[in-house]
Amino acid sequence: MEYPLVSTQWLEAHLTDPNLVLLDASMETVIGKEPLVYDEPICIPRSRRFDLENVFCDKTSTQIHALPTFEQFIQGIAQLGIEVDSVIVIYDNQGIYSSPRAWWTFKVMGFNRVYVLDGGLPQWIEEDRITSSRYQAEGVDYGPTDIDTLADVLQYHPELVMDAEAVLSRIEDAGTAIVDARGAPRFLGQVSEPRPGVRSGHIPCSVNLPFAQVLDGNKIKTVSELQSIYQGLAADKSARIFSCGSGITACILILASVAAGHKNPILYDGSWADWGSRNDLPIEC
Repeated sequence: MEYPLVSTQWLEAHLTDPNLVLLDASMETVIGKEPLVYDEPICIPRSRRFDLENVFCDKTSTQIHALPTFEQFIQGIAQLGIEVDSVIVIYDNQGIYSSPRAWWTFKVMGFNRVYVLDGGLPQWIEEDRITSSRYQAEGVDYGPTDIDTLADVLQYHPELVMDAEAVLSRIEDAGTAIVDARGAPRFLGQVSEPRPGVRSGHIPCSVNLPFAQVLDGNKIKTVSELQSIYQGLAADKSARIFSCGSGITACILILASVAAGHKNPILYDGSWADWGSRNDLPIEC
């Protein structure tokens, strides 16, 4: 995979490119960090809303934030006017929080020309770049998108996602690292989980890398810094499975891993909300 982020400077220079689609993947619920709160609606001009919590989420699943089905994804991006030759840039209003989840969703569904805006909306605002109070979708007709073409060209990649049973089969695999993005108190079972009915602790044999440790303020750390972090954490592991609370912030670690040059990250989509709610699965504290 190529470097997965673009800068605010790059985005501003390419904002009016005809094949560029800018998506705001901000979430209403922010867990694991103090959320940034805005007094009024604000977005980057030409943005379209990418709703991770309601549209691009499989509501029929028992998981809290399940990836959408392939058919659901195709229908959703078609409604956003996305074509097979579109270049997708994704941001969120927390800096780098939920945008990596949207980016990984595109990757799982076989869409390759997709990037995260480094620093997101806070960085854009900090640099005094122009903003808007309305998404482009309001009053805009994107025109027809060929859903059949999207379905023919894109391909779901199941190897990029795991369920609990697959993770369980790998916990004692010497070549696999299971990396948990939650804060240390939650990983160590020192505090209660924010979701009712979920046990405290972590997946056996997993290691802890709180997602804030791969960030420098609003932005991702440098490639050399990320390589150093992962070198010390999973240097001898050929496979890396990423988990968190419910599958959102694990994608920040996936983004950082890809930025550091790792080729085959895997998301445990259900993450601890799934694992910790099942009494048939082992835990450590």
